[in-house]
Parts: sequence; structure tokens; C-alpha cells
Amino acid sequence: MRIGLVCLFLVAAAGTAHADQELPIFDAHMHYSHDAWTVVPPKEVVEILKKAGVKRAMVSSSNNEGTRMLQDVAPEVIVPALRPYRSRGQLSTWAKDPTVLPFLEDLLARLKYVAIGEFHIFGADADLPNMRGVVQLAKKYGLYLHSHSDADAVVRHFQQDPDAKVLWAHSGFERPEKVREMLRRYPRLTCDLAFLTAHASNGKVSPGWREAFLEFPDRFVVGTDTFTPERWHYVVEHARWSRAWLADLPPDVARKIAYENGDRLFGGAP
Repeated sequence: MRIGLVCLFLVAAAGTAHADQELPIFDAHMHYSHDAWTVVPPKEVVEILKKAGVKRAMVSSSNNEGTRMLQDVAPEVIVPALRPYRSRGQLSTWAKDPTVLPFLEDLLARLKYVAIGEFHIFGADADLPNMRGVVQLAKKYGLYLHSHSDADAVVRHFQQDPDAKVLWAHSGFERPEKVREMLRRYPRLTCDLAFLTAHASNGKVSPGWREAFLEFPDRFVVGTDTFTPERWHYVVEHARWSRAWLADLPPDVARKIAYENGDRLFGGAP
């Protein structure tokens, strides 16, 4: 009897481990910018995503032609976001560039996107005319703001539009207590976990982040952030790492953060 129970436990454990390995990923933070196009061609990108078990990926690029290239190869996989940068060097200048808003308006009038971003903005710069214009464009077209910012800038987004939908990029850079405070304050705020440090020294999710995930299981998504061409070669490893810490959460919470939230918020399979 005891041997039978042990065998049953081992079979169940093996099944759970296999399920963790196969957990699909909706990656909500990827880029395919101009310097990656020849290093990792579009078909190779799609193969990397397939190998990693990334079923869908929200992608933006500098310039936005990179996102279209991936859509042409795998429209069922790529979820397009519109970036205000036409080259990598505009990261710190876009907010004061008078050509940015007409550039975005032209593309939004012709093509479909789910978000504007990822853009970088911090503190009081979130009140600059360009950023205010982006908030209004997102409101007009019903898009998310994918904002790489501090908490101050996120607050200013919601002051400009209380109904804004904000995806807070790299929210894991903040203390989990602050993230929970922001999530309580703004019901339409979602957090991406690119570069999250979720593990304590024992390999488990740290207590602060565990509390955040359990309190707000519907408000987090994973992300790799392929901000340089070389990062594409770590997508498989990152997906494996994500599944490892997700396995430390209750299965329903892990599924939500891994892919269900992404599908619900940014669109399931077309």
C-alpha cells in the first residue's frame, strides 16, 4: 500500500514538473529594432519564440518597420505596439521632438496597434506636451501606454487621463510594497516584470513579490526585453527562468501571469 502511494506521488510530481516546463508564455515586452534585423532575421526570431514556448509576444521596434516584418512572418504570434522612436538614439530626446506626435498619428491612422510604447519618461517630464499628446492618442485609439518610468510619471499619466490603461514597464525595479500601493490606487494599471528580481536566496519567490502576486494575480505579465540584438539569444533561457519562479506560485496564479493576463489584456489569438 505504502509503495503504491509513493509511486502515485512520483507520477503526480512528474506530471506537475512536465506541466511547468510546458507552461505557455505571453511575453509582453519585446523589441525588434533596426540593428537586430540582420543579426536575427524574422524567421529566426519566430523559431526562437517557438523553441521558448512563447505563444504570443507584444513587440515594438525602432523603427516600427521591425514589428511589421515579424507580423508578416507570424501574424498569429506578434502583437504590435507602436514605439515613438525611429532609431535607438532617440530614447532620451523623443519627449521634446516636435516631429514625434505627427509621426505617431500617421501610423495610428493607417495601422492597428494595441499599445504605444515602450517609451521612457520620468518624473515631471511626463507633463511635457509630447507625453500629454501620447496620453491623448492612447485615449483616442483605446491603447495601452507601455511606460518605462518611475512611479511619479505613472501618477501623472493617470492625472492626465484617469481612465488610461497603463502597462508599467520594469515595475520589478520598484519595491514590491510600492507596486502594490500603485495597483490599489489605479485599477487600470498593469505591471510588466521584465528584469524582475523575484527570487530570494533559496530559489523561491521573495516574500514581498509573493504577496503582490497573490493580491493582484490579474495585474502582472512577464517580459524579456530584447533591447539589443544579443538579447534574442537569451529568450529561451529567460522563458525557462520565468517558468522556474512561476512554479513557486499557486498554479492558477502562475497561469495568469505566464499567459492568461496577456491574452485577456492585449488580445488572444486573432
